[in-house]
Amino acid sequence: MRRALGWPTGSETGGNGITLEGVDVEEILLRARMGEAFEAYAHFAELVDGRPPAEPRDLLELVPSPAAIPLEDVEPVSEIARRFSSGAMSHGALSAEAHEALARGLAMIGARANTGEGGEDPSRFRTDANSPIKQVASARFGVTPQYCAFAEELQIKMAQGSKPGEGGQLPAHKVTEEIARLRHTQPGIPLISPPPHHDIYSIEDLAQLIYDLKQVNPRADVSVKLVSTADVGVIAAGVAKAMADVIHIAGTDGGTGASPLSSIKNAGVPWEVGLAMTQVALIESELRGRVRVRVDGGLKTGRDVIVAALLGADEFSFGTAALLAQGCIMVRACHRDTCPTGIATQRPELRAKFLGTPQQVAAYFLSVAHDVRRHLATLGLRCVADAVGRVDLLRPRAVANDGSLEVSGLLVAPASGVRSFRRVEPVTRVTSPLGDRVAGEALPAIREGAYRDLTYPISNGDRAVGARLGGRLAREFGSEDPPGRARVHFRGAAGQSFGAFLGPGIELRLVGEANDYVGKGMGGGRIVIKPPEDDAGDPVLVGNTVLYGATGGELFCAGRAGERFAVRNSGALAVVEGGGNHACEYMTGGTVVVLGPCGHNIGAGMSGGACWVMDLDGRLADHVNSAMVRIHEPHAEQLEELRGLIERHLSLTDSSRAFGMLAAWEEMARSFRLVLPTAAPAPVRHEPAPELGQEPVRLG
Repeated sequence: MRRALGWPTGSETGGNGITLEGVDVEEILLRARMGEAFEAYAHFAELVDGRPPAEPRDLLELVPSPAAIPLEDVEPVSEIARRFSSGAMSHGALSAEAHEALARGLAMIGARANTGEGGEDPSRFRTDANSPIKQVASARFGVTPQYCAFAEELQIKMAQGSKPGEGGQLPAHKVTEEIARLRHTQPGIPLISPPPHHDIYSIEDLAQLIYDLKQVNPRADVSVKLVSTADVGVIAAGVAKAMADVIHIAGTDGGTGASPLSSIKNAGVPWEVGLAMTQVALIESELRGRVRVRVDGGLKTGRDVIVAALLGADEFSFGTAALLAQGCIMVRACHRDTCPTGIATQRPELRAKFLGTPQQVAAYFLSVAHDVRRHLATLGLRCVADAVGRVDLLRPRAVANDGSLEVSGLLVAPASGVRSFRRVEPVTRVTSPLGDRVAGEALPAIREGAYRDLTYPISNGDRAVGARLGGRLAREFGSEDPPGRARVHFRGAAGQSFGAFLGPGIELRLVGEANDYVGKGMGGGRIVIKPPEDDAGDPVLVGNTVLYGATGGELFCAGRAGERFAVRNSGALAVVEGGGNHACEYMTGGTVVVLGPCGHNIGAGMSGGACWVMDLDGRLADHVNSAMVRIHEPHAEQLEELRGLIERHLSLTDSSRAFGMLAAWEEMARSFRLVLPTAAPAPVRHEPAPELGQEPVRLG
C-alpha cells in the first residue's frame, strides 16, 4: 500500500537527516515505518480522499502536470511541517496531558501548537511544552503579561471556529481547581466568552488590540481568527490594514472539546468558501503580500492541505485529526467530561488512561507532510509556496449530483496581483516612541536592583505606554517581583491602553487624564491617576473598559471612569470616584471600590470578586444586575478594610473626595454596600465514562 500511494521507502525521506530542536526527524520517520504509522495513515488517507462528496473540496480534483517531477526534488518534510499548527484547543477543553503531548509533538517537527482560549501553566513556558501560538480571545482566561511574553504568535479570536456567532464555552464540571487557577476564575463556574470576542466592535478596536499586543511582545506575530462566512474577504482586508501578520480562516467543521453538539452543528460555512473569498479580496486590495493566510476546519490529509494551498492558504491547522493521532476514538462526549481515553476530560481517573505520546503526534503530521510532497510532485511543484493561490491546478470533479452543487466560483482568481505572502517590511511599523523610551531607561535599573524615578510629558498619541516594559520584565522575571523598582511620572492626556500589560515593579503616575483601556491585561504594579491642580472638580479621568482582563495590580483614580469599568477583571484592586454603566461586567476576581455614583447594570455576568458601591439615595437595587449579584450590608470588619483602601487612595492621589469621606467616616460608612456575585460553584456530577471498545490504532 505504501508503494501504491507513493509513500517514501528506503532513502526517499526528503529530510537528509535534518535535526530540529535536538530531535532527528529521520529517526522519527524510521521508527514510525518500523511500526504502523505510515500503514495506518495510508489507509486513513485512502478512506478520506476517496469518500463520497461531503465537503466542497470533495467536488474538486487536482490537475496533474504533464511535467511531474521526481519526489526527491520536492522540498523536505521538515519545511512543509513548519506550516502546520494545531487548532485552538484549550487546556480545560483538553486534559493537561493531552495538551502538553500535542505541544511537544509539534515542537519536535518545527510545527506549532495553539493554546486555545484558556491560558497555559507558566511552568511550560521555558520548555518544549510551551505553545508558541497563544490566544488572547476574551482576555480574562489566563492572559497575563508573562503569557503574552512567551508567545511566538498572539492570536485574537474574533470568532469561534466550530460555532461561529457563539461564544466559547467550558462547562462548570470541567472548571476544576487546576483550570480555575490557570484562568484566574472560580472553580465550578461555567466559563463563557460571549461574542463579540475581546469587545471588538469596529476595525479601530481591532487595530488598537493588535497595537497593544505588538507592544507587550514585539517579537510575536499577531494573527486574527475569522470565521468562514459570507463576505469574510471584506473583513480580512480590514484586518490586513489593521497591521495583522496572519489571517486565520476557520471553517464550520470540527469541535472544541468543550461545547455541546447543539453549539457546533449547522454553524458557519466550509473553509473552502471563506478562503476563496479572502484570497480574491486580499489580491484585489493589493494586501495579499502583507499577510499570511491560515486555514482550519476538518483538515485531515495531504490532499486537504494541497487544496487549501491552491485556494490561497499559506499555513494549515489541524484539530480533531491531531487528537485522533493521540488516541481519540470520537466518543463525542467532550463537553460531558467523560472522555474514556483521557483526552477531553479533567477527571483524574480518566486522565490516567491517556496513552498518547508526542511521537504519535509527530508521526501523524510527518505522514501528512509526505502526502503533501507526493501531491506536489504530481503537480510539478517543488514547494508549498509555489502552490499557494494556483487555482488553475484545480477543476470541478465529475460526480453525480442534481446540478445544484456548483463549485466553479471557487476557482476564479484575479487577473493579476500578488497571490501569496511576501516577507517584506510592513508599510507602517508599529512603534511607540514614548513606550520604548520608558522601557529603555527603566529596565536597566530594575534589572540591577536599583530604584529609578522618571518623568515625561504624554499626549493622546502615546498609546500603550508601559506595555513594552511590562512585557520585557515578564519575559525575564515572570510574575515575580523583579530586583528593582521604577516610578514613572507623566503629565498630560494619555492615549489608549495606558498601563496595558503592566507588571510587578512598575508604578505609573499620571497627572491628567487617559483614554480607554487603562490597565488592560494588567498583571501587577500600580497605576495612579489624578487631576491637575486647576481642575474644576468631579472630573472624568479615564475612559471606557478600564482594567479589561486585568489579573493583578492596583489602580487608584481620583476621578470618574467611563462605561464597563473593570470588565473581565480577575484580580486587580481598583478605587475610582464614579463610573458609567456595566461596571464589573464578567468580573471573576479582585476588588473594586466606587466612591461616587455608578451607572446601571452593575455586575452583569460577574462570578467572582467584590464591588463596593455608595448607595446615598437607597436606589442601588435599581442599578445592579439582580440575576447575577446581590447587595449585602457590610459588617464592621469589612468596613474597616474598606476604610484602609480609602486611606491608601487618599495618600496616593490627594483626593478631596476621599479626605471628606474619612473626615465623616461614621456617617459615610452607612452608605456603602457590598455587591457580591450570586453564582455558586456547581456541584460536580461525574457521569460514568463510556467503556472503551477496541484499542485505537496507535501512530508511532
